[in-house]
Amino acid sequence: MNLKKLTMFLTAAALLSACNCRAHAPGDASPSDLPFEMPDVPRPHIPARSVSIADFGGVGDGHTLSTEAFASAIASLAAQGGGRVVVPAGVWYTGPIVLEDNIELHLDKNALIVFSDDKALYPLMKVTFEGLDTWRCQSPVSAFGAKNVAITGEGVIDGNGDAWRAVKSDKLTARQWQNKVRSGGVLSDDGKTWYPSESYKFGATTGSDQNVSTWARTREDFEKMRDFLRPVLVAIHNCENVLLEGVTFQNSPCWNIHPALCTNLTVHDITVRCPDYAQNGDGIDIESCRNVILTDSSFDVGDDGICIKSGKDEAGRRRGIPCENILVDNCIVFHGHGGFVVGSEMSGGVKNVKVSNCVFSGTDVGLRFKSTRGRGGVVENIFIENIAMNNILQEALLFDLFYGGKSASEARAEGGDTEPTDLALKPVDETTPAFRDIHIKNVWCRNARRAMYFNGLPEMNVERVTVENTRIHARTGARINESSDVVLRDVQIVPETGPALMLNNVRDFRAEGFRCPAGMACALTVSGSRNRNVAIGSEQIAEANSQLTKAAAKAVRIGK
Repeated sequence: MNLKKLTMFLTAAALLSACNCRAHAPGDASPSDLPFEMPDVPRPHIPARSVSIADFGGVGDGHTLSTEAFASAIASLAAQGGGRVVVPAGVWYTGPIVLEDNIELHLDKNALIVFSDDKALYPLMKVTFEGLDTWRCQSPVSAFGAKNVAITGEGVIDGNGDAWRAVKSDKLTARQWQNKVRSGGVLSDDGKTWYPSESYKFGATTGSDQNVSTWARTREDFEKMRDFLRPVLVAIHNCENVLLEGVTFQNSPCWNIHPALCTNLTVHDITVRCPDYAQNGDGIDIESCRNVILTDSSFDVGDDGICIKSGKDEAGRRRGIPCENILVDNCIVFHGHGGFVVGSEMSGGVKNVKVSNCVFSGTDVGLRFKSTRGRGGVVENIFIENIAMNNILQEALLFDLFYGGKSASEARAEGGDTEPTDLALKPVDETTPAFRDIHIKNVWCRNARRAMYFNGLPEMNVERVTVENTRIHARTGARINESSDVVLRDVQIVPETGPALMLNNVRDFRAEGFRCPAGMACALTVSGSRNRNVAIGSEQIAEANSQLTKAAAKAVRIGK
């Protein structure tokens, strides 16, 4: 283990020990430890032969374009049944790399692959992105429909993402913004966003749902906004037996790593980095994959760190392929919009997930579950344990079925803590999303803005969630809206201001051994007209003032 990885592991161990959690040694997690059935995940079988890209005309001088060398080396090995393509020490400047069956791309120590900023090298392709089938520029590294593919080693893969991404002025320092404007490109009409080109600005301003055009239908339509269609750095789609190990992935044009519709994915000991201003700079987005092990890895990115997805809206429901059998263990996420995230594109469902022994430091949200009406899909059978968090900008734990498409910090900046207004009961059908059967234990968090926020739909509550043996210090307490069958067991919340626990329209709610500071002016509030069967066991709440609406008081029992 190199010094960087050793430092990461020791940091995780130290923080986890603060909450009496056990940090696993590298490779310690396995499917046999899981609370659900999951088969062993095979690593790809790569034949024992190798070639160097230098033998195919590649030059690691940081200037010579080596696209053909990569393609020739891969083609030569593929014709023989596969093997390892070795990238020696040096700076290898290239266009897209496409992996085939039984191919391992191996970066030696001090090997750096830098992708060209010539966008002409990245033609439009039909891909899945943000849960939809659409057109995007070809990814710098990709594999489609392949079996036994791997990216390994000790080197770095750099996507040259600054050449692709727009950036908002409020995400940069004054000097960075001045340098960006002087570099070329164009500004938004209000002067607050820098675009790399007119093509990008056209795509961003003529109608899009997040980053997918709402009006383009033909390839010609998409060509008009080509620069807007940023690729993910690594796209591994419809593949079987995939390994990512040891490598640093950084500076992506859009998402860093996007495995979609894959079976048997192993991700171990990788580092993923993007500037904190990187728009849509997700760490890894695992979409509609089955049998996944992600361990001992570090993420420091501009959007969600580790994210689970399964398609969006009608297209995702029609595909109907869930993300299932997922193990995430011993990972660290620095910065980004969420540490571990599910959604918002989860229309195909997410089930059988275990997340353990992780550290989140400086993220907007720690554990983030997000969806909205119209999406559909069920997230269920989720197990989370041994999580340490520090300096969480918003919520330590968030379940939000009113997700509006922005990060938690952006949403707060634009609307504060405004509660949803569309609270009328809607019909429950295939478009109604659901979060249920979620089990969380052994969580410690220091310095969050809000301890918890459960925000279910009136017609589809967040339901059957258990949180136990958890300690959270936050500026404000836990707010639980429109939720059913929630159990807080041995939970301590220490807010700097306001009540420790705020309930609104909850049913079959139990707090057992709940603790908060003694002598609070108001420890509990209960509001709404749809509360029933609320039982709170807490010495501090029993002795403190509480605010219960007249309707809520009939449903609440408070004891020590």
